[in-house]
Amino acid sequence: MKQVDGIEIFEDEKTKRIINLKIGDEILDKLIFPFNKFNITALEYKPFTRFTIAKSLDDLTSNKLSELMNSIIRDRNTGCFVIGPKKINSKIDDNFLVKLSTAIAHLIGIPNHDSMAGKYYARFFVKHKDDSDSYLRKAYTNMDLHTDGTYVKEKTDWLLMTKIEEKNAEGGETTMLHLDDWEHCEDLFNDPVGRQNFIWGSPKSKNVDYNVEHPVFSVDEEGRAQISYIDQFPEPKSMDQGNFLQRLSDGLEESKNKVIIKLPVGSAIIANNYFWLHGRKPFKENKDLTRELLRIRGSFFNN
Repeated sequence: MKQVDGIEIFEDEKTKRIINLKIGDEILDKLIFPFNKFNITALEYKPFTRFTIAKSLDDLTSNKLSELMNSIIRDRNTGCFVIGPKKINSKIDDNFLVKLSTAIAHLIGIPNHDSMAGKYYARFFVKHKDDSDSYLRKAYTNMDLHTDGTYVKEKTDWLLMTKIEEKNAEGGETTMLHLDDWEHCEDLFNDPVGRQNFIWGSPKSKNVDYNVEHPVFSVDEEGRAQISYIDQFPEPKSMDQGNFLQRLSDGLEESKNKVIIKLPVGSAIIANNYFWLHGRKPFKENKDLTRELLRIRGSFFNN
């Protein structure tokens, strides 16, 4: 793997498939000036400014960071990396992290419009009390393994999740599973029901007023399994589909090859959405619990 000046690169201690990238102080200090050129409103209203700050980040690594990230995220053997500051200091606030996440995303591809938030990214809290209609914010419920973008028409090639803040949190670890490590993949991938079209809806909070149809499994250009699945949103129309989804859910949650990650505050995890599934373990109950996350998801550049 190519070295990048100012970036520490190493494999995750639990799996060689996930690469850790730690951004050094020298790069972070040099980002402050170009990042300060645009406020968050400018990034939301003027899409070209997002590419400007992305170029500022890449230029500081002689354009090697974008090459490295794309080589990881597109490679079936890896397909996932965690990136963030080597050290958090007082200059790295939530606005800086929004800009850093924006820059990273725009070196990989084009973000989708996030209907839940009405912009190219979403920020949301996980807290002790929750009245939402999705597992996303339910702190004490296991968020089962899934992929993103199952209920929208846009292509969702990749997903970025940044931990902006976390206080009084015990548990809530990120859960990851690569399709090629999943013990039950071959069995379920070869079941013809998995290739049928399923109807996928979404709760009201997602602000998507249509359903989509697609199978759970598809194949890439080399005939390898790809998956598009989340437990809450499919609407099975037959006994075969309902039972297939139960087998699929059980097989994923029972997997012994899940990777459990404690994502540091300020770091982002970026994963290929076709062969990595992600979830979250429940938090230990605490009335003062708070976690803020930022999400960006989108498609690869066509080059």
